[in-house]
Amino acid sequence: MDKISTKNKAFVDNYGRERMFRGFNIVDKTDYDGGKDKLNFNFDDAFFNRYKQRGFNILRLGFFWDAIEPQPGKYNEPLLDDIDRILDKCAEHGIFVYLDIHQDCYSSAVYGGGAPAWATMNDGIKPRKAKFVWAEGYFISRAVHRAFDNFWENKEHKGKGLLDYYADMWAHMAERFKDKPALFGFDFLNEPYPGKDGGKVFRKLIFKLIRVTLFDRGIKRGKLIGDFLNKKRRPLVLNHYEGEIFKKITSVGYPLIKKFDLERYSPFLNKMTEAVRSVTDNGIVFMDNSYWSNIGIPCSNLPIEVNGEREPNQCFQPHGYDLMVDTPAYKYANNSRAGVIFAEHKRTQDRLNVPVMVGEWGGGGEGTEWFPHVEFLLETFEGNKWSYTYWQYFNGVLDAPLSDLLDRPYPEAVTGEIKKLGFSASTGEFELNYEQDREFVVPTVIYVPDKIKKVETAGEYEVQPIDGSDSCKLIIKTGIGSHTVRVSI
Repeated sequence: MDKISTKNKAFVDNYGRERMFRGFNIVDKTDYDGGKDKLNFNFDDAFFNRYKQRGFNILRLGFFWDAIEPQPGKYNEPLLDDIDRILDKCAEHGIFVYLDIHQDCYSSAVYGGGAPAWATMNDGIKPRKAKFVWAEGYFISRAVHRAFDNFWENKEHKGKGLLDYYADMWAHMAERFKDKPALFGFDFLNEPYPGKDGGKVFRKLIFKLIRVTLFDRGIKRGKLIGDFLNKKRRPLVLNHYEGEIFKKITSVGYPLIKKFDLERYSPFLNKMTEAVRSVTDNGIVFMDNSYWSNIGIPCSNLPIEVNGEREPNQCFQPHGYDLMVDTPAYKYANNSRAGVIFAEHKRTQDRLNVPVMVGEWGGGGEGTEWFPHVEFLLETFEGNKWSYTYWQYFNGVLDAPLSDLLDRPYPEAVTGEIKKLGFSASTGEFELNYEQDREFVVPTVIYVPDKIKKVETAGEYEVQPIDGSDSCKLIIKTGIGSHTVRVSI
């Protein structure tokens, strides 16, 4: 497999081609307690063949800390053997993998998932179960907040800090997997949460929402009340908080999130990267945004450094969801709000000057009424030249209507710098513009999900079918200069 690194805002391979990636989150949220030796996935040849037929070339492989280190300093080697096997299987099929230590509300010891019980220091505060939505622990659980605060403060367990245990675990995994051809990178912690300050952000958001609703001239209060009182129109209430109104509400959390990003999360990323780089230079290191930046609160992370020097292979992995996500009302997801979220992530990318892999986005629901929202997001990502992994994979999704929607043409490898790309699902027209500054011994490769009706390019090209499907790879050889490729399907 090609070796992937980063150059400014692009992923590049060892030939110097700009690369793009499409895939799914495949995350095992099992609470292991050290008692299992395999992830709950069936990574067989049939899965990978269908994955490639749909044009996917990367996956975000997630699991909990408690699965890897059920006892302090004691690693679940049989489970790591299984991850080793998965990486080999991915390499066999040409699929890249980045490893994600996942968490939701810190750990099962405080009614979430992620950290082992021994690393959950909630100082005797009684945990509370969620009653309405799974994320309640983030908002109102003092036990969750205290567990996060003690983690960020590197509180000691048996004479060693929690962050030190965590860094050693990542170094151990890096040592195990550093030579795996499929290894794309390391995602150190899913959606880091600010602890007690995160709870303060929630309360500030609620108070700001009330003030905006009562006093902002942009809110049509009579219409809002009418929608709320009408059961059929009630899901439309959130549409009164679009775009600029939404930004007014979320902006109230910025000072606390900035403080967290600069004082907690950036030093954490530096520490984890130093641990991994003490073992290997392979693999791109991933910078998430905090949980609250999922709704568009600006991310203030600094570029990752190792021993005071900027890490050369790092990327930004933003997450973003509309407020309707995880509810039956997802079909009413609002493009204006989502646009605000990802516009903020674009500003962060420009400030950091790194490539983007949108780590989590989308959602789910019954029917297909929410598909236009997904289409809007896909067009946004293409306009920004962003790679992505969709949240999330489930059995049967590769043959579901959702994958029909995600299955779009895109450039897997380009012999130059991509200037513009886009696809219109309504017309079936794909266009790619790029600037090539030298000769390449390898071609530009474009994935195409259907039979090609027409190709326009100044270069020589051939079509390589993908076995078992109508999809194919368009292989194009071009020289120095500006190039436009148009494909009709």
